[in-house]
Amino acid sequence: MCHERMRPLRIIVLLGAFFALTIAVCLAQFRRGDGRWWGGNNSGPWIQTEGREWINEDTVRTARETARHSVGFDNWTNAPGFEKDVFTFTRAIFKSAPGRPPWFGWVNDYPDSDLNLSYRLQQLTSMKVDPDGRVLKLTSPDLFSYPMIHMAKPGWMELTEDEVLALRKYLKAGGAIMADDFWGSDEWANFEYQISRILPGHAWIELPMEHPIFHCVFDLKGPKNKLQVPYFRAGLSSLNPDSPNYGNSAQYAGEDYQEMHVRAWLDDHDRIMIIATHNTNNGDGWEREGENIEYFREYSENRAYPLAINIIFYLMTH
Repeated sequence: MCHERMRPLRIIVLLGAFFALTIAVCLAQFRRGDGRWWGGNNSGPWIQTEGREWINEDTVRTARETARHSVGFDNWTNAPGFEKDVFTFTRAIFKSAPGRPPWFGWVNDYPDSDLNLSYRLQQLTSMKVDPDGRVLKLTSPDLFSYPMIHMAKPGWMELTEDEVLALRKYLKAGGAIMADDFWGSDEWANFEYQISRILPGHAWIELPMEHPIFHCVFDLKGPKNKLQVPYFRAGLSSLNPDSPNYGNSAQYAGEDYQEMHVRAWLDDHDRIMIIATHNTNNGDGWEREGENIEYFREYSENRAYPLAINIIFYLMTH
């Protein structure tokens, strides 16, 4: 009789222990970023976009196959038989330091920024552009098929030794890297260290506004900070006369966030191998252009797109 009365209690205890263990495992995964839990070290292969779309880093190939989370453009086609004779905007997959949401790494602004920029390149230049974009790991054998790769949010990037070797070969073979959307001295210091592992001994130079990269397609004049792009909400705040942030295009407070930089690594023939736009968020300018007309006019139309088009055109012709 006593055993019969104790049975429900045992069941309750066992169920409680089971649920406690399940919660503990889930929380551990959340902290580590294992599987599909975000917020840890982005260990993958599953990672989540800003639109909460799950993508697999091991299998994803194009931006077009990932669901959008912002306003974009329709697809387009190029001349039959010339589908491969086009420029393909190519986004690099890499890991970031632990403790940050996944969209604070390579997946930031993806896929909308890739698709919108590709459309604008097709629309505003004589370039023929792949409408689907490309996404690849730095160790992919396909890396050498694309003359330029884009790194989004590389401030806490952590390169493996295999990735360092792959990028060394890529840059020496004539490839180029465009890095964007990282802020402050801490993120720059980590990015600078990671990049220094690729080709030790190279030094960054600040590109002055007189450099032809600022004038090759669009003639960009004035102080460099006139090209600074904040993320979407900060941009809206900067355009609101009632906001204390009115007129400030920096994304964050603090002295080391205020000045925009365009820095480059040159090879022995003065070719730009790497160009880094620091303390600016061109990716949001591409991604969010359809969400607010004021943001579009000030940041997308006047800053993010002209600078990106100039950079890509210059890298592809020099």
